[in-house]
Amino acid sequence: MPSNRLQECIFYVGVDVGTASVRAALVTREGLLKSTAQEPIGIWEPESDHYVQSSTEIWEKCCTVVKKVTHGVEKSQIRGIGFDATCSLVVLDQSFQPVPVSQSGDPQRNVVMWMDHRATEQADRITKNGHRVLSRVGGVMSPEMQPPKLLWLKENLNESCWNKASHFFDLPDFLSWKASGSLTRSLCTLVCKWTYCPPEGWDASFWTSIGLDDLLENNFSKIGSVTSPPGSPLGDGLTQEAAADLGLDPGTAVGASLIDAHAGGLGVIGADVKGFHLPCEGQPITARMALICGTSTCHMAISEQPLFVPGVWGPYLSAMVPGLWLNEGGQSVTGRLIDHMVKGHTAYTQLQEQVQQRSNIYSYLNNHLSSMANSCSAVDLLGSSLHVWPDFHGNRSPLADPTLKGMVVGLSLSQTLDDLALLYLATMQALALGTLHILEAMKEAGHEIRTLFLCGGLSKNNLFVQIHANATGLPVVLPDQTEAVLVGAAVLGACASRHYSSIQYQMTIGQTNTCKITKLEVFSDMSQHQHQHNNVFYEVSRWKCTETLSAVTVEIWICSFVQVEMEVHSVLLQSAL
Repeated sequence: MPSNRLQECIFYVGVDVGTASVRAALVTREGLLKSTAQEPIGIWEPESDHYVQSSTEIWEKCCTVVKKVTHGVEKSQIRGIGFDATCSLVVLDQSFQPVPVSQSGDPQRNVVMWMDHRATEQADRITKNGHRVLSRVGGVMSPEMQPPKLLWLKENLNESCWNKASHFFDLPDFLSWKASGSLTRSLCTLVCKWTYCPPEGWDASFWTSIGLDDLLENNFSKIGSVTSPPGSPLGDGLTQEAAADLGLDPGTAVGASLIDAHAGGLGVIGADVKGFHLPCEGQPITARMALICGTSTCHMAISEQPLFVPGVWGPYLSAMVPGLWLNEGGQSVTGRLIDHMVKGHTAYTQLQEQVQQRSNIYSYLNNHLSSMANSCSAVDLLGSSLHVWPDFHGNRSPLADPTLKGMVVGLSLSQTLDDLALLYLATMQALALGTLHILEAMKEAGHEIRTLFLCGGLSKNNLFVQIHANATGLPVVLPDQTEAVLVGAAVLGACASRHYSSIQYQMTIGQTNTCKITKLEVFSDMSQHQHQHNNVFYEVSRWKCTETLSAVTVEIWICSFVQVEMEVHSVLLQSAL
Protein backbone atom coordinates (compact mmCIF):
# COMPACT_ATOMS: atom_id res chain seq x y z
CA MET A 1 0.00 0.00 0.00
CA PRO A 2 1.47 3.40 -0.94
CA SER A 3 2.47 5.52 2.04
CA ASN A 4 0.02 8.35 1.20
CA ARG A 5 -2.81 5.82 0.97
CA LEU A 6 -1.76 4.34 4.32
CA GLN A 7 -1.97 7.76 5.91
CA GLU A 8 -5.60 8.05 4.81
CA CYS A 9 -6.65 4.76 6.47
CA ILE A 10 -8.58 4.50 9.70
CA PHE A 11 -7.81 1.61 12.04
CA TYR A 12 -9.17 0.00 15.17
CA VAL A 13 -7.29 -2.14 17.69
CA GLY A 14 -8.69 -5.37 19.09
CA VAL A 15 -7.09 -6.96 22.17
CA ASP A 16 -7.85 -10.57 23.09
CA VAL A 17 -6.72 -12.03 26.41
CA GLY A 18 -6.99 -15.81 26.19
CA THR A 19 -6.08 -18.50 28.68
CA ALA A 20 -2.34 -18.51 28.04
CA SER A 21 -1.62 -15.53 25.80
CA VAL A 22 -2.51 -11.95 24.96
CA ARG A 23 -3.06 -11.03 21.32
CA ALA A 24 -3.75 -7.80 19.50
CA ALA A 25 -4.73 -6.90 15.95
CA LEU A 26 -4.80 -3.74 13.89
CA VAL A 27 -8.04 -3.90 11.90
CA THR A 28 -9.26 -1.73 9.02
CA ARG A 29 -12.75 -0.26 8.95
CA GLU A 30 -13.62 -3.01 6.42
CA GLY A 31 -12.81 -5.65 9.03
CA LEU A 32 -9.50 -6.78 7.51
CA LEU A 33 -6.45 -7.55 9.64
CA LYS A 34 -3.38 -5.47 8.90
CA SER A 35 -1.11 -6.87 11.62
CA THR A 36 -1.22 -9.11 14.70
CA ALA A 37 1.02 -9.78 17.71
CA GLN A 38 1.03 -12.25 20.59
CA GLU A 39 2.67 -12.54 24.01
CA PRO A 40 2.45 -15.44 26.53
CA ILE A 41 1.08 -14.95 30.04
CA GLY A 42 1.79 -17.00 33.13
CA ILE A 43 -0.50 -19.49 34.83
CA TRP A 44 0.09 -20.78 38.36
CA GLU A 45 -1.54 -23.85 39.92
CA PRO A 46 -0.91 -23.50 43.69
CA GLU A 47 -3.27 -26.39 44.45
CA SER A 48 -5.23 -28.96 42.49
CA ASP A 49 -7.98 -27.24 40.45
CA HIS A 50 -6.70 -23.80 41.52
CA TYR A 51 -5.54 -21.68 38.57
CA VAL A 52 -4.37 -18.09 39.09
CA GLN A 53 -2.84 -15.28 37.05
CA SER A 54 -1.55 -11.73 37.50
CA SER A 55 -3.60 -8.75 36.31
CA THR A 56 -0.41 -6.65 36.34
CA GLU A 57 1.32 -9.01 33.93
CA ILE A 58 -1.77 -9.23 31.72
CA TRP A 59 -1.98 -5.44 31.35
CA GLU A 60 1.74 -5.18 30.64
CA LYS A 61 1.42 -7.79 27.87
CA CYS A 62 -1.61 -5.93 26.47
CA CYS A 63 0.55 -2.82 26.17
CA THR A 64 3.35 -4.77 24.50
CA VAL A 65 1.17 -6.30 21.77
CA VAL A 66 -0.69 -3.05 21.08
CA LYS A 67 2.60 -1.22 20.56
CA LYS A 68 3.73 -3.97 18.18
CA VAL A 69 0.64 -3.89 15.95
CA THR A 70 0.50 -0.08 15.80
CA HIS A 71 4.19 0.39 15.05
CA GLY A 72 4.62 2.63 12.02
CA VAL A 73 1.02 3.87 12.07
CA GLU A 74 0.09 7.42 12.98
CA LYS A 75 -1.69 7.55 16.34
CA SER A 76 -4.39 9.79 14.86
CA GLN A 77 -5.39 7.00 12.46
CA ILE A 78 -6.37 4.72 15.35
CA ARG A 79 -9.88 5.72 16.32
CA GLY A 80 -10.90 3.05 18.82
CA ILE A 81 -9.80 0.08 20.91
CA GLY A 82 -11.78 -2.86 22.27
CA PHE A 83 -10.92 -5.60 24.73
CA ASP A 84 -12.12 -9.14 25.20
CA ALA A 85 -10.86 -11.63 27.77
CA THR A 86 -11.60 -14.87 29.56
CA CYS A 87 -14.25 -14.63 32.27
CA SER A 88 -11.67 -14.72 35.07
CA LEU A 89 -12.10 -12.92 38.41
CA VAL A 90 -9.79 -9.97 39.23
CA VAL A 91 -9.52 -8.73 42.84
CA LEU A 92 -8.27 -5.23 43.76
CA ASP A 93 -8.21 -3.24 47.01
CA GLN A 94 -9.52 0.28 47.69
CA SER A 95 -6.45 1.78 46.02
CA PHE A 96 -6.91 -0.50 43.00
CA GLN A 97 -3.88 -2.59 43.97
CA PRO A 98 -3.85 -6.40 43.53
CA VAL A 99 -5.16 -8.61 46.34
CA PRO A 100 -3.97 -12.25 46.62
CA VAL A 101 -6.44 -15.02 45.78
CA SER A 102 -4.45 -17.99 47.09
CA GLN A 103 -2.91 -19.16 50.35
CA SER A 104 0.56 -18.06 49.21
CA GLY A 105 -0.38 -14.44 49.87
CA ASP A 106 1.40 -13.16 46.75
CA PRO A 107 -0.60 -10.03 45.83
CA GLN A 108 0.52 -10.21 42.20
CA ARG A 109 -1.40 -13.47 41.83
CA ASN A 110 -4.78 -11.80 42.07
CA VAL A 111 -6.80 -13.43 39.27
CA VAL A 112 -8.94 -16.53 39.78
CA MET A 113 -8.98 -18.04 36.30
CA TRP A 114 -12.15 -19.07 34.48
CA MET A 115 -11.15 -22.74 34.60
CA ASP A 116 -10.46 -22.67 38.36
CA HIS A 117 -12.76 -25.23 40.01
CA ARG A 118 -11.89 -24.54 43.65
CA ALA A 119 -15.50 -23.45 44.32
CA THR A 120 -17.25 -26.67 43.26
CA GLU A 121 -18.69 -27.23 46.74
CA GLN A 122 -19.90 -23.60 46.92
CA ALA A 123 -21.49 -23.90 43.49
CA ASP A 124 -23.31 -27.06 44.60
CA ARG A 125 -24.67 -25.26 47.67
CA ILE A 126 -25.87 -22.35 45.53
CA THR A 127 -27.63 -24.79 43.20
CA LYS A 128 -29.35 -26.51 46.12
CA ASN A 129 -30.43 -23.09 47.36
CA GLY A 130 -32.71 -23.01 44.31
CA HIS A 131 -32.94 -19.25 43.87
CA ARG A 132 -34.87 -17.93 40.86
CA VAL A 133 -31.72 -16.50 39.22
CA LEU A 134 -30.67 -20.09 38.47
CA SER A 135 -33.32 -20.26 35.74
CA ARG A 136 -31.01 -18.08 33.65
CA VAL A 137 -28.01 -20.40 34.00
CA GLY A 138 -29.66 -23.66 33.03
CA GLY A 139 -30.81 -24.44 36.58
CA VAL A 140 -27.30 -25.23 37.85
CA MET A 141 -24.63 -22.88 39.20
CA SER A 142 -21.25 -23.62 37.64
CA PRO A 143 -17.98 -23.29 39.60
CA GLU A 144 -16.72 -21.34 36.58
CA MET A 145 -19.12 -18.48 37.38
CA GLN A 146 -18.27 -15.67 39.76
CA PRO A 147 -20.75 -16.08 42.70
CA PRO A 148 -19.28 -19.41 43.94
CA LYS A 149 -15.73 -18.06 43.52
CA LEU A 150 -16.61 -14.99 45.57
CA LEU A 151 -18.17 -17.21 48.23
CA TRP A 152 -15.03 -19.37 48.33
CA LEU A 153 -12.82 -16.31 48.84
CA LYS A 154 -15.00 -15.14 51.73
CA GLU A 155 -15.03 -18.56 53.39
CA ASN A 156 -11.38 -19.48 52.86
CA LEU A 157 -9.39 -16.22 52.54
CA ASN A 158 -11.45 -13.91 54.71
CA GLU A 159 -8.57 -11.96 56.25
CA SER A 160 -6.00 -12.00 53.46
CA CYS A 161 -8.40 -11.35 50.57
CA TRP A 162 -12.08 -10.77 51.29
CA ASN A 163 -11.73 -8.06 53.95
CA LYS A 164 -9.16 -6.18 51.84
CA ALA A 165 -11.04 -6.35 48.54
CA SER A 166 -12.96 -3.31 47.32
CA HIS A 167 -13.30 -4.15 43.63
CA PHE A 168 -14.18 -7.44 41.98
CA PHE A 169 -13.89 -7.29 38.18
CA ASP A 170 -14.49 -9.74 35.41
CA LEU A 171 -11.20 -9.65 33.49
CA PRO A 172 -12.73 -7.95 30.39
CA ASP A 173 -14.08 -5.17 32.63
CA PHE A 174 -10.75 -4.82 34.40
CA LEU A 175 -9.08 -4.14 31.05
CA SER A 176 -11.65 -1.54 29.98
CA TRP A 177 -11.31 0.14 33.42
CA LYS A 178 -7.53 0.11 33.13
CA ALA A 179 -7.82 1.75 29.70
CA SER A 180 -10.56 4.31 30.38
CA GLY A 181 -10.72 4.73 34.15
CA SER A 182 -14.44 3.92 33.96
CA LEU A 183 -15.94 1.49 36.50
CA THR A 184 -18.84 0.79 34.14
CA ARG A 185 -19.28 -2.95 33.64
CA SER A 186 -20.25 -4.62 30.39
CA LEU A 187 -23.67 -6.24 30.26
CA CYS A 188 -21.94 -9.20 28.63
CA THR A 189 -19.87 -10.05 31.70
CA LEU A 190 -22.40 -9.22 34.42
CA VAL A 191 -25.33 -10.95 32.73
CA CYS A 192 -23.41 -14.07 31.69
CA LYS A 193 -21.24 -14.70 34.76
CA TRP A 194 -22.65 -12.71 37.70
CA THR A 195 -26.49 -13.27 37.55
CA TYR A 196 -27.23 -9.62 36.68
CA CYS A 197 -30.55 -9.33 34.83
CA PRO A 198 -31.52 -6.21 32.90
CA PRO A 199 -33.58 -4.15 33.20
CA GLU A 200 -34.15 -5.07 36.87
CA GLY A 201 -30.45 -5.33 37.64
CA TRP A 202 -29.02 -7.12 40.68
CA ASP A 203 -31.27 -9.41 42.70
CA ALA A 204 -30.35 -8.54 46.29
CA SER A 205 -32.21 -11.56 47.67
CA PHE A 206 -29.88 -13.92 45.77
CA TRP A 207 -26.69 -12.50 47.28
CA THR A 208 -28.27 -12.45 50.73
CA SER A 209 -29.45 -16.05 50.41
CA ILE A 210 -25.94 -17.36 49.66
CA GLY A 211 -24.23 -15.38 52.43
CA LEU A 212 -22.76 -12.52 50.38
CA ASP A 213 -25.05 -9.73 51.56
CA ASP A 214 -22.01 -7.51 52.18
CA LEU A 215 -21.84 -7.03 48.39
CA LEU A 216 -25.06 -5.02 48.58
CA GLU A 217 -23.21 -2.10 50.20
CA ASN A 218 -23.06 1.23 48.34
CA ASN A 219 -25.39 0.01 45.61
CA PHE A 220 -23.26 -3.04 44.76
CA SER A 221 -20.18 -0.84 44.21
CA LYS A 222 -17.75 -3.75 44.69
CA ILE A 223 -19.19 -5.71 41.74
CA GLY A 224 -20.61 -2.92 39.58
CA SER A 225 -23.21 -0.19 39.99
CA VAL A 226 -23.26 1.04 36.37
CA THR A 227 -23.59 -1.12 33.24
CA SER A 228 -23.58 -0.60 29.48
CA PRO A 229 -23.97 -2.76 26.35
CA PRO A 230 -20.81 -4.08 24.64
CA GLY A 231 -19.24 -1.49 22.37
CA SER A 232 -20.61 1.51 24.27
CA PRO A 233 -18.03 4.31 24.67
CA LEU A 234 -16.49 4.39 28.14
CA GLY A 235 -15.45 7.54 29.96
CA ASP A 236 -13.54 10.02 27.83
CA GLY A 237 -11.62 7.29 26.04
CA LEU A 238 -8.05 6.36 26.91
CA THR A 239 -6.71 8.08 30.02
CA GLN A 240 -3.36 9.87 29.88
CA GLU A 241 -1.70 7.01 31.75
CA ALA A 242 -3.24 4.25 29.65
CA ALA A 243 -2.46 6.10 26.42
CA ALA A 244 1.18 6.32 27.44
CA ASP A 245 1.23 2.62 28.34
CA LEU A 246 -0.34 1.58 25.03
CA GLY A 247 1.43 4.07 22.78
CA LEU A 248 -1.83 5.66 21.60
CA ASP A 249 -3.44 9.09 21.83
CA PRO A 250 -5.35 10.08 24.97
CA GLY A 251 -9.06 10.16 24.28
CA THR A 252 -8.97 7.27 21.78
CA ALA A 253 -12.39 5.63 22.06
CA VAL A 254 -12.65 2.59 24.36
CA GLY A 255 -15.59 0.22 23.91
CA ALA A 256 -17.32 -1.69 26.69
CA SER A 257 -15.81 -5.17 26.65
CA LEU A 258 -16.84 -8.71 25.79
CA ILE A 259 -15.94 -12.15 27.11
CA ASP A 260 -13.51 -13.70 24.62
CA ALA A 261 -15.93 -16.35 23.37
CA HIS A 262 -18.61 -13.73 22.85
CA ALA A 263 -16.19 -11.62 20.82
CA GLY A 264 -15.64 -14.66 18.62
CA GLY A 265 -19.38 -15.18 18.36
CA LEU A 266 -19.84 -11.57 17.36
CA GLY A 267 -17.08 -12.01 14.80
CA VAL A 268 -18.83 -14.83 12.93
CA ILE A 269 -22.50 -15.23 13.77
CA GLY A 270 -23.63 -12.10 11.93
CA ALA A 271 -21.44 -12.66 8.89
CA ASP A 272 -22.70 -11.81 5.41
CA VAL A 273 -22.94 -15.03 3.35
CA LYS A 274 -24.63 -13.66 0.24
CA GLY A 275 -23.15 -14.86 -3.00
CA PHE A 276 -21.34 -17.88 -1.58
CA HIS A 277 -24.15 -20.35 -2.40
CA LEU A 278 -24.21 -21.67 1.16
CA PRO A 279 -27.14 -23.63 2.63
CA CYS A 280 -27.64 -20.91 5.27
CA GLU A 281 -28.12 -18.13 2.73
CA GLY A 282 -31.52 -16.56 3.21
CA GLN A 283 -31.96 -18.10 6.66
CA PRO A 284 -32.30 -15.89 9.76
CA ILE A 285 -29.34 -15.29 12.05
CA THR A 286 -31.20 -17.28 14.72
CA ALA A 287 -30.65 -20.43 12.62
CA ARG A 288 -26.90 -20.22 13.27
CA MET A 289 -24.74 -21.51 16.11
CA ALA A 290 -21.29 -20.05 16.66
CA LEU A 291 -18.61 -22.36 18.06
CA ILE A 292 -15.58 -20.59 19.50
CA CYS A 293 -13.04 -23.39 19.73
CA GLY A 294 -9.85 -22.88 21.71
CA THR A 295 -8.67 -24.09 25.10
CA SER A 296 -12.35 -24.65 25.76
CA THR A 297 -15.32 -24.37 23.40
CA CYS A 298 -18.36 -22.13 23.71
CA HIS A 299 -21.55 -22.83 21.77
CA MET A 300 -23.49 -19.61 21.10
CA ALA A 301 -27.07 -19.55 19.83
CA ILE A 302 -29.36 -16.52 19.69
CA SER A 303 -33.13 -16.13 19.58
CA GLU A 304 -35.73 -13.39 19.32
CA GLN A 305 -37.57 -14.68 22.40
CA PRO A 306 -36.04 -16.10 25.62
CA LEU A 307 -35.52 -19.86 25.49
CA PHE A 308 -34.69 -21.77 28.67
CA VAL A 309 -32.43 -24.78 28.04
CA PRO A 310 -31.72 -27.12 30.98
CA GLY A 311 -27.97 -27.31 31.62
CA VAL A 312 -27.21 -24.46 29.22
CA TRP A 313 -26.45 -20.91 30.33
CA GLY A 314 -28.93 -18.15 29.49
CA PRO A 315 -31.14 -16.78 28.10
CA TYR A 316 -29.21 -13.52 28.30
CA LEU A 317 -30.63 -10.38 26.69
CA SER A 318 -28.20 -8.32 24.56
CA ALA A 319 -25.16 -10.15 25.99
CA MET A 320 -23.67 -10.58 22.51
CA VAL A 321 -26.02 -9.24 19.82
CA PRO A 322 -28.11 -6.21 20.81
CA GLY A 323 -31.81 -6.97 21.18
CA LEU A 324 -31.43 -10.75 20.90
CA TRP A 325 -31.33 -13.44 23.58
CA LEU A 326 -28.22 -15.60 23.96
CA ASN A 327 -27.93 -19.20 25.10
CA GLU A 328 -24.39 -20.37 25.80
CA GLY A 329 -23.41 -24.01 25.93
CA GLY A 330 -19.85 -25.12 26.37
CA GLN A 331 -17.15 -27.70 26.96
CA SER A 332 -14.66 -26.84 29.71
CA VAL A 333 -11.67 -28.35 27.92
CA THR A 334 -11.27 -29.01 24.19
CA GLY A 335 -7.93 -27.79 22.82
CA ARG A 336 -6.44 -28.38 26.24
CA LEU A 337 -7.85 -31.91 26.30
CA ILE A 338 -6.42 -32.72 22.86
CA ASP A 339 -3.01 -31.49 24.03
CA HIS A 340 -3.35 -33.52 27.23
CA MET A 341 -4.17 -36.75 25.40
CA VAL A 342 -1.49 -36.38 22.74
CA LYS A 343 1.37 -35.09 24.89
CA GLY A 344 0.67 -37.59 27.66
CA HIS A 345 0.96 -40.61 25.36
CA THR A 346 4.08 -42.77 25.43
CA ALA A 347 4.57 -42.32 21.68
CA TYR A 348 4.62 -38.51 21.90
CA THR A 349 8.44 -38.43 21.80
CA GLN A 350 8.36 -40.52 18.63
CA LEU A 351 5.78 -38.12 17.18
CA GLN A 352 8.05 -35.15 17.87
CA GLU A 353 10.94 -36.92 16.15
CA GLN A 354 8.79 -37.62 13.10
CA VAL A 355 7.46 -34.08 12.85
CA GLN A 356 10.67 -32.11 13.55
CA GLN A 357 10.31 -28.87 11.57
CA ARG A 358 8.19 -30.19 8.72
CA SER A 359 4.77 -29.28 10.15
CA ASN A 360 2.95 -28.98 13.45
CA ILE A 361 2.08 -32.19 15.28
CA TYR A 362 -1.63 -32.03 14.50
CA SER A 363 -1.16 -31.58 10.76
CA TYR A 364 1.15 -34.58 10.90
CA LEU A 365 -1.41 -36.64 12.85
CA ASN A 366 -4.16 -35.70 10.39
CA ASN A 367 -2.02 -36.90 7.48
CA HIS A 368 -1.01 -40.01 9.42
CA LEU A 369 -4.66 -40.92 10.02
CA SER A 370 -5.42 -40.45 6.32
CA SER A 371 -2.60 -42.82 5.39
CA MET A 372 -3.86 -45.35 7.95
CA ALA A 373 -7.33 -45.21 6.39
CA ASN A 374 -6.09 -45.01 2.79
CA SER A 375 -8.72 -42.30 2.20
CA CYS A 376 -9.88 -39.21 4.05
CA SER A 377 -13.51 -40.35 3.98
CA ALA A 378 -12.68 -43.51 5.93
CA VAL A 379 -10.80 -41.79 8.76
CA ASP A 380 -13.91 -41.73 10.99
CA LEU A 381 -14.16 -45.52 10.85
CA LEU A 382 -10.71 -45.90 12.43
CA GLY A 383 -12.22 -44.90 15.79
CA SER A 384 -14.93 -47.55 15.86
CA SER A 385 -13.39 -49.50 18.77
CA LEU A 386 -11.89 -46.66 20.84
CA HIS A 387 -14.21 -44.36 22.78
CA VAL A 388 -13.60 -41.25 24.88
CA TRP A 389 -15.85 -39.39 27.30
CA PRO A 390 -14.27 -35.89 27.14
CA ASP A 391 -15.27 -34.36 30.50
CA PHE A 392 -11.80 -34.47 32.08
CA HIS A 393 -12.60 -31.12 33.74
CA GLY A 394 -16.30 -31.71 34.38
CA ASN A 395 -19.30 -31.20 32.11
CA ARG A 396 -20.38 -27.60 31.51
CA SER A 397 -23.29 -28.38 29.15
CA PRO A 398 -25.83 -29.86 28.91
CA LEU A 399 -25.36 -32.13 31.96
CA ALA A 400 -23.99 -29.24 34.04
CA ASP A 401 -22.05 -31.64 36.25
CA PRO A 402 -18.57 -30.43 37.29
CA THR A 403 -17.89 -33.73 39.10
CA LEU A 404 -17.85 -35.82 35.91
CA LYS A 405 -14.47 -37.19 34.85
CA GLY A 406 -12.98 -38.33 31.57
CA MET A 407 -13.18 -41.91 30.32
CA VAL A 408 -11.33 -43.93 27.70
CA VAL A 409 -12.68 -47.35 26.70
CA GLY A 410 -11.02 -49.72 24.26
CA LEU A 411 -7.33 -49.40 25.13
CA SER A 412 -4.83 -52.17 24.42
CA LEU A 413 -1.23 -52.80 25.52
CA SER A 414 0.05 -51.38 22.24
CA GLN A 415 1.60 -47.88 22.47
CA THR A 416 2.71 -47.13 18.92
CA LEU A 417 2.39 -43.92 16.93
CA ASP A 418 -0.71 -45.46 15.32
CA ASP A 419 -2.26 -45.85 18.77
CA LEU A 420 -1.50 -42.21 19.57
CA ALA A 421 -3.16 -41.12 16.33
CA LEU A 422 -6.24 -43.20 17.10
CA LEU A 423 -6.51 -41.72 20.60
CA TYR A 424 -6.24 -38.24 19.07
CA LEU A 425 -9.02 -39.14 16.62
CA ALA A 426 -11.26 -40.63 19.32
CA THR A 427 -10.81 -37.50 21.44
CA MET A 428 -11.89 -35.20 18.62
CA GLN A 429 -14.86 -37.46 17.85
CA ALA A 430 -15.89 -37.29 21.50
CA LEU A 431 -15.69 -33.49 21.48
CA ALA A 432 -17.83 -33.37 18.33
CA LEU A 433 -20.41 -35.68 19.90
CA GLY A 434 -20.40 -33.37 22.92
CA THR A 435 -21.31 -30.56 20.55
CA LEU A 436 -24.14 -32.70 19.18
CA HIS A 437 -25.32 -33.33 22.75
CA ILE A 438 -25.50 -29.57 23.36
CA LEU A 439 -27.10 -28.95 19.98
CA GLU A 440 -29.88 -31.44 20.65
CA ALA A 441 -30.62 -29.89 24.04
CA MET A 442 -30.94 -26.47 22.42
CA LYS A 443 -33.16 -27.78 19.63
CA GLU A 444 -35.43 -29.49 22.14
CA ALA A 445 -35.89 -26.13 23.91
CA GLY A 446 -36.93 -24.39 20.70
CA HIS A 447 -33.78 -23.35 18.83
CA GLU A 448 -33.83 -24.11 15.10
CA ILE A 449 -30.13 -24.35 14.31
CA ARG A 450 -29.26 -25.30 10.73
CA THR A 451 -25.64 -24.17 10.34
CA LEU A 452 -22.49 -24.10 12.47
CA PHE A 453 -20.07 -21.15 12.29
CA LEU A 454 -16.64 -21.99 13.72
CA CYS A 455 -13.76 -19.77 14.80
CA GLY A 456 -10.83 -19.98 17.21
CA GLY A 457 -7.62 -21.98 17.15
CA LEU A 458 -9.21 -25.41 16.65
CA SER A 459 -11.18 -24.17 13.63
CA LYS A 460 -7.83 -24.12 11.80
CA ASN A 461 -7.63 -27.91 12.20
CA ASN A 462 -9.36 -29.30 9.10
CA LEU A 463 -10.02 -32.70 10.66
CA PHE A 464 -11.59 -31.15 13.78
CA VAL A 465 -13.91 -29.13 11.53
CA GLN A 466 -14.79 -32.12 9.33
CA ILE A 467 -15.55 -34.35 12.32
CA HIS A 468 -17.94 -31.70 13.67
CA ALA A 469 -19.73 -31.65 10.32
CA ASN A 470 -19.85 -35.43 10.36
CA ALA A 471 -21.14 -35.73 13.91
CA THR A 472 -23.83 -33.07 13.68
CA GLY A 473 -24.88 -33.58 10.07
CA LEU A 474 -24.84 -29.80 9.64
CA PRO A 475 -22.88 -27.58 7.24
CA VAL A 476 -19.92 -25.85 8.84
CA VAL A 477 -18.95 -22.31 7.82
CA LEU A 478 -15.47 -20.90 8.38
CA PRO A 479 -14.68 -17.17 8.21
CA ASP A 480 -12.30 -15.93 5.55
CA GLN A 481 -10.72 -13.83 8.32
CA THR A 482 -9.39 -16.56 10.61
CA GLU A 483 -8.95 -14.30 13.65
CA ALA A 484 -12.64 -13.68 14.28
CA VAL A 485 -12.13 -13.10 18.01
CA LEU A 486 -9.70 -10.25 17.36
CA VAL A 487 -12.00 -8.75 14.75
CA GLY A 488 -14.87 -8.96 17.25
CA ALA A 489 -12.78 -7.07 19.82
CA ALA A 490 -11.89 -4.40 17.27
CA VAL A 491 -15.58 -3.99 16.43
CA LEU A 492 -16.08 -2.81 20.03
CA GLY A 493 -13.59 0.01 19.46
CA ALA A 494 -15.18 0.88 16.13
CA CYS A 495 -18.61 1.07 17.70
CA ALA A 496 -17.31 3.22 20.57
CA SER A 497 -15.73 5.63 18.07
CA ARG A 498 -19.24 6.38 16.74
CA HIS A 499 -18.10 5.64 13.19
CA TYR A 500 -20.77 2.94 13.07
CA SER A 501 -24.34 3.24 14.29
CA SER A 502 -24.50 -0.32 15.67
CA ILE A 503 -22.38 -3.31 16.55
CA GLN A 504 -23.43 -5.16 13.36
CA TYR A 505 -20.80 -5.54 10.64
CA GLN A 506 -19.90 -7.75 7.68
CA MET A 507 -17.13 -10.16 6.80
CA THR A 508 -16.58 -12.77 4.07
CA ILE A 509 -17.03 -16.47 4.61
CA GLY A 510 -15.31 -19.69 3.47
CA GLN A 511 -16.63 -23.14 2.65
CA THR A 512 -18.78 -25.87 4.22
CA ASN A 513 -18.70 -29.67 4.58
CA THR A 514 -21.21 -32.35 5.67
CA CYS A 515 -21.42 -36.15 6.34
CA LYS A 516 -22.37 -38.58 9.21
CA ILE A 517 -20.87 -40.91 11.87
CA THR A 518 -22.40 -43.40 14.32
CA LYS A 519 -20.67 -43.38 17.73
CA LEU A 520 -23.44 -41.48 19.53
CA GLU A 521 -25.01 -44.45 21.32
CA VAL A 522 -21.74 -45.45 23.00
CA PHE A 523 -21.00 -41.80 23.82
CA SER A 524 -24.38 -41.33 25.50
CA ASP A 525 -24.09 -44.49 27.57
CA MET A 526 -20.63 -43.65 28.91
CA SER A 527 -21.82 -40.82 31.18
CA GLN A 528 -24.72 -42.93 32.47
CA HIS A 529 -22.37 -45.74 33.42
CA GLN A 530 -19.99 -43.31 35.11
CA HIS A 531 -22.88 -42.11 37.28
CA GLN A 532 -23.78 -45.73 38.06
CA HIS A 533 -20.18 -46.50 39.06
CA ASN A 534 -20.06 -43.43 41.27
CA ASN A 535 -23.33 -44.34 42.95
CA VAL A 536 -22.08 -47.84 43.72
CA PHE A 537 -18.89 -46.52 45.32
CA TYR A 538 -20.84 -43.87 47.19
CA GLU A 539 -23.02 -46.56 48.76
CA VAL A 540 -19.94 -48.55 49.79
CA SER A 541 -18.32 -45.48 51.38
CA ARG A 542 -21.57 -44.75 53.21
CA TRP A 543 -21.77 -48.31 54.54
CA LYS A 544 -18.14 -48.11 55.69
CA CYS A 545 -18.94 -45.00 57.69
CA THR A 546 -21.91 -46.57 59.50
CA GLU A 547 -21.10 -50.25 60.00
CA THR A 548 -18.57 -52.98 59.49
CA LEU A 549 -18.94 -54.53 56.04
CA SER A 550 -20.30 -58.05 56.18
CA ALA A 551 -19.60 -60.68 53.57
CA VAL A 552 -23.15 -60.21 52.24
CA THR A 553 -22.64 -56.43 51.87
CA VAL A 554 -19.38 -56.96 50.00
CA GLU A 555 -21.06 -59.49 47.73
CA ILE A 556 -23.89 -57.02 46.95
CA TRP A 557 -21.36 -54.33 46.10
CA ILE A 558 -19.32 -56.64 43.85
CA CYS A 559 -22.45 -57.80 42.02
CA SER A 560 -23.57 -54.21 41.46
CA PHE A 561 -20.19 -53.21 40.09
CA VAL A 562 -19.93 -56.26 37.85
CA GLN A 563 -23.46 -55.64 36.52
CA VAL A 564 -22.53 -52.10 35.49
CA GLU A 565 -19.30 -53.31 33.88
CA MET A 566 -21.19 -55.98 31.93
CA GLU A 567 -23.63 -53.37 30.66
CA VAL A 568 -20.75 -51.21 29.44
CA HIS A 569 -19.10 -54.20 27.78
CA SER A 570 -22.39 -55.15 26.10
CA VAL A 571 -22.84 -51.68 24.60
CA LEU A 572 -19.26 -51.60 23.34
CA LEU A 573 -19.57 -55.11 21.90
CA GLN A 574 -22.71 -54.15 20.00
CA SER A 575 -20.90 -51.07 18.69
CA ALA A 576 -17.93 -53.15 17.52
CA LEU A 577 -20.22 -55.58 15.73
